[in-house]
Amino acid sequence: MALSSELEAQILRYYHVEKWRAGTIGRQLHIHRGTVQRVLAQAGLPRIGALQRPSQIDAYLPFIHQTLTRFPTLAASRLYAMVCERGYRGSSHHFRYLIACQRPRFDPFEWMLAVLQKKIAVEDLKYQMDDLPGLEVLLNRLYSGKLSDRNKSLAIIAWRRGLTARTISAFLGISSNTYNAYKRTFAEGGSPALFSRKPSHRKSDDETLKNAIFKVLHEPPSNYGINRTTWTMPLLRKVLGENGNAACPEVIRAITRAAGYRWRKARIVLTSADPAYSEKLDRIHSILASLQSDEAFFSIDEYGPFAVKMCSGRKLAFPGEQPVVPQWQKSRGSLIVTAALELSSNQVTHFYSDHKNTDEMIRMMKVLIAEYADRRKIYLSWDAASWHVAKRLNQNIQEHNAAVANSRAVVVETAPLPAGAQFLNVIESVFSGMSRAIIQNSDYPSLDDAKKSIDRYFDERNFQFRKHPRRAGRKIWGKEREPATFSDSGNCKDPRYR
Repeated sequence: MALSSELEAQILRYYHVEKWRAGTIGRQLHIHRGTVQRVLAQAGLPRIGALQRPSQIDAYLPFIHQTLTRFPTLAASRLYAMVCERGYRGSSHHFRYLIACQRPRFDPFEWMLAVLQKKIAVEDLKYQMDDLPGLEVLLNRLYSGKLSDRNKSLAIIAWRRGLTARTISAFLGISSNTYNAYKRTFAEGGSPALFSRKPSHRKSDDETLKNAIFKVLHEPPSNYGINRTTWTMPLLRKVLGENGNAACPEVIRAITRAAGYRWRKARIVLTSADPAYSEKLDRIHSILASLQSDEAFFSIDEYGPFAVKMCSGRKLAFPGEQPVVPQWQKSRGSLIVTAALELSSNQVTHFYSDHKNTDEMIRMMKVLIAEYADRRKIYLSWDAASWHVAKRLNQNIQEHNAAVANSRAVVVETAPLPAGAQFLNVIESVFSGMSRAIIQNSDYPSLDDAKKSIDRYFDERNFQFRKHPRRAGRKIWGKEREPATFSDSGNCKDPRYR
């Protein structure tokens, strides 16, 4: 309670005139001695009476103040041991009382806020924590990093300052588990580990799941005992789960959309309705798994026909510039590229055709026989187009094999793809890369110029893989959309190709 002015006047008169001690004034006026001392201190009067005896701790106060400034939460027992090593001989109980009087009052919330707002000088922080490794990095992230980096930095600095986990977590608005993770990471790897980018563990990045999804999509639902002609999301999830690859609809959509497909197109492009899909696929897998050095496996198809004229495509443009292509153009001619990709050597053999027919396939067979005359057997793999499965083509193959039966010439064998499975035709990946590199955004003045560009593309590509041998797969020509490898989960056919 507040003292009256009359009582304060009495205290000052008894102390200044009568020379009473503070204890005597308190007893006579029935008030506490501390109240008397407060009134005297506010009045600024000099102390009257016997001087206070010097204490043993006076000689150690500078050391104590310096230590408490640096370590404000240091236990009195630890400080007592440090002072005793320097010659102090007082009682530990009295020392604890004296330290309680000397210890500065510390508000952890105010301290962390002051650190965050730069109200505490950086030099003072460095002095208080000169043994903290990576302090420069922590302070740099604290004052110039993003929110997560600031939280990490302040959590570590406050931890080394001696603040409790509950206080730090409450101030930063993080859970105790997050705080403990910060502290554990810093203790194990320091600042580099604390601020390193964590690898992504999204399920949509799982290559095993991607392959499983496309493998199922490429097969008709009837292969799994489902009486439907197209896949639906519930059925796809059900089949994936039964095969040990459970995934939610969001993950499946993310994977299929990242591959460039939409459900509307999936019913046309991604699913083969061939009843012998599995048998044909298993046979091709078996051939590739045991392909010998004196054998060759070719993926064959045609690109085109396409008109030689100004073509559209994606390209960088200046701000405000809109590239345009005339809708009506006079064609400078038409091209069909017939090509074969040898999977083991990654070499492309190509020529130009006027039509897509059986004669061109027979021509391709003869070209490959002549070019790979050092092989014992070659396999020709193509889709189910009518000119690829014509009786006359099969008859020519049989006649050739019969003619070389008693010689060491090349034997030809076919390995047709399932019907409607263009996505398994590996050379489609090469065609997609060629289209993006030299067909899109092109404006060749003549057929010969277009042919020269296509010839150069394949020559450079073949030279690249002769210089750096690699089987078709894993990583193929840089501009190609998909690795040119045979896989039942492959997506070699560009979904935007028409």
